[in-house]
Amino acid sequence: MRTRSSPGLVSSGRSNLASSSDRWIIDAAGNHVPYVGINWPGAADTMLPEGLNYKSIQDIVGVVSQTGFNAVRLTFAIELVDDILDNGGDVSLNDTLINALGATNGTIVLQKILTNNPQFTAQTTRLQVFDAVATELAAQNIYLHLDNHVSKAMWCCSLTDGNSWFGDTYFDTDKWIRGLSYMAAHGKANWPTFSSVGLRNELRPSLTLASTLQPYTWSTWKQYMTAAASAVHAANPDVLIFFSGLDSDFNIEPAVGGSTLLDPGFSFSVADYEWAGKFVFEMHEYDEGISSSCTIYESILGSFGADATTKSGTGTNRAPLVISEWGHDETDASGAYNSAYSTCLTQFMVDRQFGWMLWVLAGSYYIRSGVQDSDESYGILTHDWSTYRGTASIAAIKQLIENTYSAYGQ
Repeated sequence: MRTRSSPGLVSSGRSNLASSSDRWIIDAAGNHVPYVGINWPGAADTMLPEGLNYKSIQDIVGVVSQTGFNAVRLTFAIELVDDILDNGGDVSLNDTLINALGATNGTIVLQKILTNNPQFTAQTTRLQVFDAVATELAAQNIYLHLDNHVSKAMWCCSLTDGNSWFGDTYFDTDKWIRGLSYMAAHGKANWPTFSSVGLRNELRPSLTLASTLQPYTWSTWKQYMTAAASAVHAANPDVLIFFSGLDSDFNIEPAVGGSTLLDPGFSFSVADYEWAGKFVFEMHEYDEGISSSCTIYESILGSFGADATTKSGTGTNRAPLVISEWGHDETDASGAYNSAYSTCLTQFMVDRQFGWMLWVLAGSYYIRSGVQDSDESYGILTHDWSTYRGTASIAAIKQLIENTYSAYGQ
């Protein structure tokens, strides 16, 4: 597949996305721009973008570009900002790796990162690493979408991890809004292709029984999500703002429809807010075995909010939709690339001209749920990040990329 420069980027590499309009994300010239992206995790225990112990930032971004993606969903933890503002300042590579991996393994991984990325030192901070990623994304004409994945840095997501819902054990809503505002302003000043912010990843019920936990309702969702969006917009009025839904971001229908019988007091109109022209819905969809019939599958997804781009009627919120997480085992032997789930979802995304972001740009993690150097079967790369994990699987992804661009006439 050919290497492609990203649609919507001006020659300087500066982001040229302008706004959302009806069902479209558009650039300054009024062109419809698809998000065709991949997730790069950076919100786990180390609070660093994954894979730098195996490859340089330049090489990893090169994979993004050469595969044909035009966007990266880069995840971060609010804890990173809390450390900067409350706990004495940002943390060095040396300290964050030792904190997460222990003295022996942390030192080993540090030396690997420095070998692959000699622009860093042991005292380079975590946010400086994010800055270096952003600079390279711009150099290779890739949009940067920043996603708040968790508050306390860890592998996501469960109902008991304390990151689930507003007021959960680690989900301090004031610090969350502060962290989003801080990163929005920092990105505006330092990240040339910074184009959008995801307010929160996979909101879901919590089983922690935290005393500060807020009611799991759409009214609570509206209260906090709109406040966060307004803070982001005030800090950086240029970026698009992605709204996730409930039930691990599978359900956005009440927000799309503007009301729900399950919460009679809930009423939501995007047009009421100053960021209405920057609004985008996001939805996650993994293989839940919904149906092997694509017609039935699409109908069910539509009932949970995948009708966001076609919805009409009084009180509805028609807007762009990006499937910001989806994916499957990337090994050819799994056959997942040719499953009913993959076939139906990819066909649906192309037909409806959704944006999308694959999970995941990885081969392994520094640490996942306590396991160091943990393998990632959903990663498009092998464990050592050296090549594609599956031949047929990546061919299917490249075909989807081509089909998505073609659907936009690009």
